[in-house]
Amino acid sequence: MSYFVGVDVGTGSARAGVFDSNGTLLASRKQDIQMWRDTGDIAEQSSTDIWQAVCACVRGAVEESGIEASQVKGVGFDAACSMVVLDQTMQPLSISASGMTERNVIVWMDHRAKDQAERINGLGHPVLDYVGGRISPEMQTPKLLWIKENMPDSFRSAGQFFDLPDYLTWAATGSLDRSACTVTCKWTYLAHERRWDDSYFNQIGLSELPSEEYARIGQNIVAPGTPLAQGLTAQAASSMGLLEGTAVGAGLIDAHAGGIGTVGADPETGPESTMAYVFGTSACTMSTSKTAHKVPGVWGPYYSAMVPGMWLSEGGQSTAGEAIAHLITGHPSSRDATSLAQAEGMSLQSFLLREVERRVSDASDAVRLAGARVIVPDFLGNRAPYADPDATGIVSGLTLANDSDDLIATYVAAVLGVGYGMRQIMEAQAAHGVHPSTVAISGGAGESATIKQLLADASGAPVLSTTSPEPVLLGAAMLGAVASQPETSLEEAMARMSSEKDRFLPKSGVIAQLHDARYEAFKGLQDIERRLRQALAAP
Repeated sequence: MSYFVGVDVGTGSARAGVFDSNGTLLASRKQDIQMWRDTGDIAEQSSTDIWQAVCACVRGAVEESGIEASQVKGVGFDAACSMVVLDQTMQPLSISASGMTERNVIVWMDHRAKDQAERINGLGHPVLDYVGGRISPEMQTPKLLWIKENMPDSFRSAGQFFDLPDYLTWAATGSLDRSACTVTCKWTYLAHERRWDDSYFNQIGLSELPSEEYARIGQNIVAPGTPLAQGLTAQAASSMGLLEGTAVGAGLIDAHAGGIGTVGADPETGPESTMAYVFGTSACTMSTSKTAHKVPGVWGPYYSAMVPGMWLSEGGQSTAGEAIAHLITGHPSSRDATSLAQAEGMSLQSFLLREVERRVSDASDAVRLAGARVIVPDFLGNRAPYADPDATGIVSGLTLANDSDDLIATYVAAVLGVGYGMRQIMEAQAAHGVHPSTVAISGGAGESATIKQLLADASGAPVLSTTSPEPVLLGAAMLGAVASQPETSLEEAMARMSSEKDRFLPKSGVIAQLHDARYEAFKGLQDIERRLRQALAAP
């Protein structure tokens, strides 16, 4: 049997998994990666640290799997959509006020380019029609403009600006090819027309890029899974414990790999009826359709950015798992709860989840534990459907209580707030012709059956889970499978390597009515926050 390695680089760690040709996970490894969080909106990483973690994870996973390196036929990469900057010798180039060379990655969640994004949006170029009408500071052209304006020497001396997935495939193969997924979703490449738009870059102040024929951001754009160069270089293969020449497929953004790993699990409905939902540090929603639908505040429509030949509408929440962690660790009772969790070898969230499950006989009844607490988790702005990077979080229903019951109320309300955000995005899409009927979930924050039921209840949509315990890694491995088997399409790999495990249906009756009321409160709080922000803005 042939085996494939999937590599996933998220916000805080790198992971690798070994899969067989049926999508069964044999082994996986994880290693944390460093992040520098300075004051303000700064978040930076090191591409060298990331690559070393990737190689260690691949080597460890292959060794643990017990297979021979010769049996690994393909490798696929996915990663968060951070920006990697290299100099003209392909060495790290600092983008940090610290001047530290190793700090050469602007993390996706870094919002240093908010002003640049606002200026770009104010110009109203037609390219913005394909990013939901407004560009986000999480995307790369505002960050490129920030580098040019604030670190002009670095901008001039940069040899390559990579999206992180494309940096990984370059490090593995030496290929400068970019994935259609990354450049379409984050760099304003018009995949449906197979071109960059010169007038956009000239208008926003980045005329250097078209004048150099996009040599530093991507001249050859290929579909995800396309085999790159001659496969693994000798150096990369040695670092990973694999064979030189092993096939490597063009990569995906991490959320999109989760989509590839899940939306083909139900062969009767297909990708168009299934919305991918990746629930991790942030949350991402991805809906596919045969025709383009422009949804204000929802990124896209992107052509062939996830499922080949289909249009992608991408929404999400800038904080999801991170918002939950932020809320519970800041609670007065968190220290005691953390001590109890550590004594049992558990994380705080796992401990609280178990406490929730002990208190209810039916997962859907956990909504009652939240009481009157309603949480809007927009702590890093609202990615969709408002495309508002200045939005702030809200916690309603606070009292002087500081015991474990109150901590659990906050935990449950935070999970439900994520679910209401997903419901809001689905409603915005439906109003503009995008109508998925089922949600396929992946990501570490959504592994629990209780969490899946709460998300189904909060969103009002069935939530599907797949048999793979690591659907994001599986999606990356599918890229390796396609790269090594030219006769296999990505759609065929999706159907063969992914299958449905469980389906969580939203409750009706009193539970549904309670969620309807909480959802209306959720939207009302968002409206109040916007009006307060406007009223209290400094003159």
